[in-house]
Amino acid sequence: MAAPMMKVACMVVLCVVLVAAPMAEAITCGQVTGNLAPCLAYLQNGGAPAPACCNGIRGLLGSARTTADKQAVCNCLKSAAGQLRGLNPKNAENLPGQCRVNIPYKISTSTNCATIRF
Repeated sequence: MAAPMMKVACMVVLCVVLVAAPMAEAITCGQVTGNLAPCLAYLQNGGAPAPACCNGIRGLLGSARTTADKQAVCNCLKSAAGQLRGLNPKNAENLPGQCRVNIPYKISTSTNCATIRF
């Protein structure tokens, strides 16, 4: 009788661990735009991006670990690029290079985010 009780106890512990385990949160467009807010002046006017802008991009890229995260960031960037008044498309395209980060796609309204893979 002890063996079946031990199996039940193990199953209960396993269920508690699985339910209590923190779920990974998806990256939101609010996080993306928040990280890129310091980049607005550069995206509109050019010049050199502010250090806070480049730090925001690095932080955002560091948190995008899965294919779904990277596609979500891409879609948010694409959406934001389409909504930002006065955006210079060349500045958006050049931003990763200016910050010395590698983004495997263009920041553009024409980017197909579905093709991004981890």
